[in-house]
Amino acid sequence: MGQVLPLDALLAARTVWHAGRGTATAGDGEPTGMAALDAVLPDRGWPRGALTELLLPADGVGEIALLLPALARMTAAGGRVVLVDPPYIAYAPAWQAGGVDLARLEIVVAPPRDALWAFEQCLRSGACAAVLGWPRTADDRALRRLQVAADAGDCCAFAVRDRRHAVNASPAALRLEYLPADDAWQVRKCRGAQPPARPIRLAH
Repeated sequence: MGQVLPLDALLAARTVWHAGRGTATAGDGEPTGMAALDAVLPDRGWPRGALTELLLPADGVGEIALLLPALARMTAAGGRVVLVDPPYIAYAPAWQAGGVDLARLEIVVAPPRDALWAFEQCLRSGACAAVLGWPRTADDRALRRLQVAADAGDCCAFAVRDRRHAVNASPAALRLEYLPADDAWQVRKCRGAQPPARPIRLAH
């Protein structure tokens, strides 16, 4: 029989969260650089030690621009940012123009199964400020492992996935879906709070 832990201990460890109650770390997120988005997120930014899903109708709809302010700030502070098996070759001048210190940017190229393993290991290592991956074969169990690894490594994890996964439950702490008709992001899930009803339009 497994060890029985008090509920207070599980809540303190963020293994579970109390429905309808904000997390203890509310307001302690990594600022997104987008005031309108920070204002509606319970952590006032990207959740640290947690998985964020970006759900897209296609690649290249602004997902990198959405993340660049935070990634630039992380690398400027000496943090390491890792891209795991990006679908396209990263264009270094664009990342540099976005403020990212290229000396602190790492790229891992691997087949899908190994990429998922590499994603998890980078998160768990404690050596990364943020890890961005494009998991093509991830199921609920794999996403849960990424969530746990992000928590263990105190790292911001970003998983870019097809929007068809929006109808499925996810262990991610935060889920955003891009709505092309509105040119806006809809918060589908944010741990510790109810998602805002309206999509959020961000300045380009």
